Amino acid sequence: MANHYESEITQFLNQYKKQHAGTEQRQREGRARLWDKQIDPELQEGFRAARVPQQPYVYQTE
Repeated sequence: MANHYESEITQFLNQYKKQHAGTEQRQREGRARLWDKQIDPELQEGFRAARVPQQPYVYQTE
């Protein structure tokens, strides 16, 4: 593919980001709010220890 080629989607996104200057900052803030979290290892270990083994077929009665 040629180095100077830009798809219509890329052109649209670049134009949108130029018109709406704070877009990337809001994206970073949203990602930090939802995904970039510190995981507490002690809490994770507690979750693992509290797991109940599941039967191979969940709906089968004993």
